[in-house]
Amino acid sequence: MKVCIYGAGAIGGQIGAMLARSGVEVSLIARGPHLAAMRTNGLTLITGEERFTVHPNCSDDPAELGPQDYVIIALKAHSVPGVVDRMQPLLGPETAIVTAMNGVPWWYFYKFEGPLDGQRLESVDPGGAQWRGIGPERAIGTVIWQAAEIVEPGVVQLNHGNRTPLGEPDGSRSDRVVALSEAMIAAGIKAPVKKKIRDEIWMKLWGNLSFNPVSVLTQATLETIASDDGTRVVVGRMMEEAKRIGEKLGVRFALSVEARIETAKEVGAHKTSMLQDLELGRPMELEALTGAVIELGRLVDEPTPTIELVYYLTRQRAREGGCYPEAG
Repeated sequence: MKVCIYGAGAIGGQIGAMLARSGVEVSLIARGPHLAAMRTNGLTLITGEERFTVHPNCSDDPAELGPQDYVIIALKAHSVPGVVDRMQPLLGPETAIVTAMNGVPWWYFYKFEGPLDGQRLESVDPGGAQWRGIGPERAIGTVIWQAAEIVEPGVVQLNHGNRTPLGEPDGSRSDRVVALSEAMIAAGIKAPVKKKIRDEIWMKLWGNLSFNPVSVLTQATLETIASDDGTRVVVGRMMEEAKRIGEKLGVRFALSVEARIETAKEVGAHKTSMLQDLELGRPMELEALTGAVIELGRLVDEPTPTIELVYYLTRQRAREGGCYPEAG
């Protein structure tokens, strides 16, 4: 099995390191000092008291690697359209693409039951670049529940969680998704095959679409947002609006809004990825996490007043901080 991790940062590095240790032929696409360190010293993963180093093939040029069985894309969602052309050498006739990023995936309506089947989402796939250049038939969905960080170039630390469920857009247990699941489980990653991967996507999205932009506006942690009466109300209203959209799309929510807020509170004094991006001046995933939900709401004729209010304020804050990736 040949697996390329496209974007071998924190999450991509964790998955790649564990797969490589188990014997999978892994290649890593990275850049900058992190790439240089991995080329020289290998990729080191720290998990609790354990620390190990692997030496997979590392490159910044997909053309050096050739066709793969699986390409796990661990970039932020807004970065993917810009690398579709560079990704082409990795794609053979049977190559599967695993979309390991937060937010609404660009293939969401591929093999979707109902009148929206085949609908493309401009917020996450401007101009249909991924739909055309990658092809939705290659897509395998996943949800990243773990948290990791690059503690120094070439060294990734897994902080908590290790669950990465997988699922075909049509809910089938295809040979390719089962084979990948088995390989990841053998590597020590919790990667069950889920029939309804969109339900899993929404459970993660539920927290991201609300806590992340609110954290940018307040500069508060998950615990603080969930504990403060005012911000808790705002997050709750955003989740209620999103829940109505999800349910119209056939999603089943396994938790109540209050229970989902409590799960975020239990994480503690954690800064969301979007707040970290603001502080570091990096582009935010605002469209995939929040803008896409507004687009979905319009498709199913469900109003999103609170989500829109927070989205527009956050977008302006991101622009002021140079953190909003403008189209084109």
